[in-house]
Amino acid sequence: MEELSYLFLLLENLALKGKAVQSNTYSTWAAANAIDGIKYAPRCSNTDYKLNPWWRLDLLDSYKIYKVTITNRNDCCLDETAGVEIRIGNSLENNGNNNPRCGVTSLVPAGSSVSFFCGGMKGRYVNMYLPNIQRSLSLCEVEINS
Repeated sequence: MEELSYLFLLLENLALKGKAVQSNTYSTWAAANAIDGIKYAPRCSNTDYKLNPWWRLDLLDSYKIYKVTITNRNDCCLDETAGVEIRIGNSLENNGNNNPRCGVTSLVPAGSSVSFFCGGMKGRYVNMYLPNIQRSLSLCEVEINS
């Protein structure tokens, strides 16, 4: 397992080269804030309180995705990352939220990161999606390793 962790340290963070959008934006908390390399508030993305909020990263090309890491806010609103579905694929149907699912977050502690190993799922788009709930979606940093 130590070799596997070391391997992921060598992989490039593709998110830094991508383009991010989200279902809507609360104040100045733009989608791009989650891929700027700064992991803590106030440089986070945040949607308005809405039904089915989503955030999408366009990697500009299709890649095999091995690891997705999400960092939560360190100031408040911990529930805004709970229950987030991570979806990877090449479709923009339903804003990309119908692509295959890599994982679902549980409650991520303040200022902490959680990683999901996606086994080489292939896709151009990586979505964070809160289905069937009215809430804000906040992400301080998203890292993608291919």
